[in-house]
Amino acid sequence: MTGPRLGLVACAAGGVEDLRHHLIEPLRAAGWTVAVTLTPTAASWLRESGEIDRIEAATALPVRSEPRLPWEVSPHPPVDCYAVVPATANTVAKLALGIADNQGLTQVGEALGTGHPPVVIFPRVNAAHAAHPAWEAHLATLRRAGAHLVYGDDVWPLHRPRSAPGRRLPWRAIRLAIENAVRS
Repeated sequence: MTGPRLGLVACAAGGVEDLRHHLIEPLRAAGWTVAVTLTPTAASWLRESGEIDRIEAATALPVRSEPRLPWEVSPHPPVDCYAVVPATANTVAKLALGIADNQGLTQVGEALGTGHPPVVIFPRVNAAHAAHPAWEAHLATLRRAGAHLVYGDDVWPLHRPRSAPGRRLPWRAIRLAIENAVRS
C-alpha cells in the first residue's frame, strides 16, 4: 500500500450511501488507501443495501464496525488521516465529550487525544441540531483538539429538519479538507 492512507469513519446519516462513489473511489483513483469503519447503525444500513460488499471490493480491505478481539491483528493499516463523513450530531457530541462507545469513535477519539493523525469531520446536521445549546461548545472543543471541520454556510447551509431532501454532501470540500489535513 503506497500513497496516503485514510481511516474513513461513517455514521448513519444522509449521504452515507454515496461514500463509495463520491469519496472512496475518487481517493482510490488518486492513489489513496481507504480503510472504512462504520458505526453500528451505518453498518446495518449499508449491509442491508449490499453496499458493504461493494466498499470492500473498492478498497480491498474489510469494512469494520465491531471491535477486534484482543489477540486479533487490525485488518486496517495505520492511517495518515481520519475523516468522519458523514458525522451525525450524536457522533460530534460524543467525540467532543470523549465518549468512545463504538469502534469508529474509539479510533478517532484516540487521534483527537494525541493530535496525530489529523482528523477531518463533516457534521451532517440541520438547523435544529445546530440550535442546541451545547452544539457550539462541541465544535469549539473539537477545534481545540485540532480537528478540521468541514462546516459553515459556505459548504453546508443549514436547513430546518426534512426541508432539503436530496441534498448532496459537499464532496469536493470534504476531499479538499482531507488532502489539506494530510499536507499540513
